[in-house]
Amino acid sequence: MPDRIKSRTEQTVDGTPGRSAPFSPYQRGVASVGRPVASGPDTLVEPPRGQRQIMVPRPPLRYRISRLRRGGEWTAIGALVAFVSWGIWVISLRGGNLTIPILAFVLVLLVGAGVFALSRLLGRVVLERSLGRARRTAWPSHLVTGVFLAAAGVAYLGQTDWVVDAWTWLRALG
Repeated sequence: MPDRIKSRTEQTVDGTPGRSAPFSPYQRGVASVGRPVASGPDTLVEPPRGQRQIMVPRPPLRYRISRLRRGGEWTAIGALVAFVSWGIWVISLRGGNLTIPILAFVLVLLVGAGVFALSRLLGRVVLERSLGRARRTAWPSHLVTGVFLAAAGVAYLGQTDWVVDAWTWLRALG
């Protein structure tokens, strides 16, 4: 019988054929498993009694920023809808001082940033702390922010007389 097809009981610890393996705490293919390590930024792992606490390092800044960018298309689309709608609204004002409309749009963008931060915080509390699940991307927060910005754009269009008249006319056709 060739050496490679002999059973494991006919091999010694080092894998050579011959007598059966003596008792050993080492078992091939079996990993020794210690206590589970908690994950997350700056997580303190509870040490055995009498030892120091171990601080798990945070991921590098570049990695954290790339995680925040994932899903940013949703925010970009919402911002584009808000900007185009704001532009149509400003054009319909026909002159005048543009300071107030520009400040209004900047305020909408700042509130959008706050919506993003609030949804990230909510995700951290619910997903990471309560459910113990790691977040690998920020697309849900970007989606919420994009929906908010698109709704703000629709609100700008709702204040434009000729857009409202055109919408009313289209609805009357159907």
